[in-house]
Amino acid sequence: MTMNRLAPPAPPHPWRDPLLMAGLLLLVIAGLAGLAAATGWQATRDQILRLGAMQVAILLALSVLNYLMRALRWHVFGRCAGLPPGLIRDLRHYLGGFLMSVTPGRVGELVRIRWIRRETGLTLERSAPLFLMDRAGDLVAMGLLLAGALALSTSGIAGAAPLALIAVLAALALTRARLLTALVTRLYRVIGLWPRLFGRLRAMARTLAQFSHSGVLAGAVALGLIGWAAEGYAFHLLLVWMGAETGLWTAMAIFTFATLAGGLTGAPGGLGGAEAAMIALLTLEGVPPETSVAATAVIRVTTLWFAVGIGAMVFPLAEKLSKRNRHAVENR
Repeated sequence: MTMNRLAPPAPPHPWRDPLLMAGLLLLVIAGLAGLAAATGWQATRDQILRLGAMQVAILLALSVLNYLMRALRWHVFGRCAGLPPGLIRDLRHYLGGFLMSVTPGRVGELVRIRWIRRETGLTLERSAPLFLMDRAGDLVAMGLLLAGALALSTSGIAGAAPLALIAVLAALALTRARLLTALVTRLYRVIGLWPRLFGRLRAMARTLAQFSHSGVLAGAVALGLIGWAAEGYAFHLLLVWMGAETGLWTAMAIFTFATLAGGLTGAPGGLGGAEAAMIALLTLEGVPPETSVAATAVIRVTTLWFAVGIGAMVFPLAEKLSKRNRHAVENR
């Protein structure tokens, strides 16, 4: 079997992203600590201690539901791209990639493409669009969820409706094979350099057409909606347990808006931006500051950082198995 030797390049400084992540995390922790100190450490601590083990378990279970729904969506897209059957393999790749969720732009999650190439021999041109479809799937699901929550909520969020529309339109534009192929061609004509690179980019853009089946797209959107709605519902439960009188749809709108807004900052995992937006919106809803800070800290730990923790556990296994299975693929 002829193998495509082109693989996503390893970062020239493997320590750079972890250091950046650690620095941003420290800034976020410092910011939350400052807010907690301003509102009273004891009050914030008391709010967090209102949660029992069972309540924390429910929050984590809803996050797991989100991860599994999105991993199933990855599996569906993988079959469209030509991956051989392997649900467990696809789940392993997707969950292991969560370790890289807090890299800038989440580009570290491209490690999944490396694992796919090792274990299946699928060419980069056919597998790389999976990353784009995954990002687009999240944008569509969160945009639709935000729009629906706003429509059903008794409260409004300034700028939320345009953000929901932008998320959906961006996802649709970035997954249109003809549009991206035309853009790559036009860019090459302007630059006039690196014909092999642009040829590969055109091939990747054309590959997006294989995901255009309406049934596949509808199923992918449904899986994304279930997943993100589960985390939005977890945020609502958390606020109720902390004594905040925030409605279900308002809580979902705040959670989804803050997550999308944090992503727009370009910071790894939306660090800083998501937390600031969440606390500000909760405060505008009349939630006491100590509750806003405590709820934001808890929901970020049980969603973003819980995912990173799962990724840290699965990543070594995914890396080990991909290296072991690579030899079998190369000897076909």
